[in-house]
Amino acid sequence: MKFMNKTTHEELKQILQDEKERLEKELKGFAHRNPKTADSDFETDFPNLGDKEDENASEVAQYSDNLSLESELEKELRDVESALNLMKEDVYGQCKYCKQDIDERRLRARPTSSSCIQCKKTLTQEV
Repeated sequence: MKFMNKTTHEELKQILQDEKERLEKELKGFAHRNPKTADSDFETDFPNLGDKEDENASEVAQYSDNLSLESELEKELRDVESALNLMKEDVYGQCKYCKQDIDERRLRARPTSSSCIQCKKTLTQEV
């Protein structure tokens, strides 16, 4: 990117790599990678707390909570992986809609941003 110096680029890359590791670690706490799909696809493990009726109900409740958490963490992981891929392609920091540079302050606040503030406002109709 025109505005981004090498140091800033490397700092943001490290932040994204650290976030990827954190998300994968959190997902591995209650899920496993689906070997038939993409790296960012996990399958929630069904907990086994016991055979009593109240334990079965707890298992179902925990499994349901974990499914929701898995979905959210996978989305975040896909965003991080996408940003890292944009870095490899040397287009990180460029708005995917208008092709202008994304403000560095926005990238520091949300390193996975793929659009500039103006395009994001237009898309979410906040203008």
